[in-house]
Amino acid sequence: MPGMIGVGMVGLGMAVAPHALALRDLEAAGRARLVGGFSPSVERRAGFAARWHAPVFDSLDALLGAPGLDLVLVLTPPAAHLPVAEAAAAAGKHLLVEKPLEFDLARAEALVAMAGRAGVTLGVVFQHRFRPAALRLKAALEAGLLGTPLSASATIRWWRDAAYFAQPGRGMKARDGGGVLLTQAIHTIDLLLHLMGPVAEAAAFARTSPLRAIDTEDIVAGALRFANGAIGTLDATTVARPGFPERIEIAGTGGSAMLVSERLELHLADVAPEVIDHGSAGGGGADPMAFDHGPHRALHTEVLDAIAAGRPPSNSGASALAVQRLIEALLRGAGQGQFVTL
Repeated sequence: MPGMIGVGMVGLGMAVAPHALALRDLEAAGRARLVGGFSPSVERRAGFAARWHAPVFDSLDALLGAPGLDLVLVLTPPAAHLPVAEAAAAAGKHLLVEKPLEFDLARAEALVAMAGRAGVTLGVVFQHRFRPAALRLKAALEAGLLGTPLSASATIRWWRDAAYFAQPGRGMKARDGGGVLLTQAIHTIDLLLHLMGPVAEAAAFARTSPLRAIDTEDIVAGALRFANGAIGTLDATTVARPGFPERIEIAGTGGSAMLVSERLELHLADVAPEVIDHGSAGGGGADPMAFDHGPHRALHTEVLDAIAAGRPPSNSGASALAVQRLIEALLRGAGQGQFVTL
């Protein structure tokens, strides 16, 4: 059994809860422990300490110098990921970074390269890859059960209310780097690429609705041509009240699959349908944190195993670049009114 890994959190906002719950489970299993957290906000530090009964530090340097710290979980807004990761890597700490990897593709690539030079493990928080239904669909595709993929689509029709956008800078390019694609739909788009492989060509329409005062897109419709020859569509928005479960559908020469949040239906030729149902609600409505932390626990476990084995995790930093390339291509195509080759 690998030894106990000490984990510190930087950025103590909305994303903390599923990670803290996952670490609580992993501490009980003897795998990891929460060393403490840092935020520049005194209020957030106090709230973190009260809820999670964990130490807080008043500077990043203080956290990085804490005894027993091995892994830094970066939960700050995207534009702060690179400098925090650079400081942690310089201190010899492994990295687990919330999505998106960084503010834009160039900075994301710089972060991956930096971690490589520093010789530290870099994982990204794409927990949808670790949902049981998604794992089963990935295995079915790798086993060729759906035959040659022909068509694939992703639909993310979510809702975010005024309270969500009341946080200063939320939905603004200067803080988040992007809108519905980079901030909300990125999980499902990443999972689509994880299942189907890279996109070779893409085009899109994108706009900002009059529902909130933001400067990023909250409605996108896209067309995709995958490198494997399949074609597909992308429908992403945060204006669909009250919010609906995200959906991925794949059709191949041997069958079809429908993944609705954590419910999978596999329809293969001459075989009775297979259903895995872990629920179809959570995260798509006004409460973006309304989901189970089990996939986060599985994601953390994969990173811990990778650190122990000295290998890249399956959710490595390099693996997270494909979705940012696609998102930038979709927005570029929308701005230029043409298909973009990736």
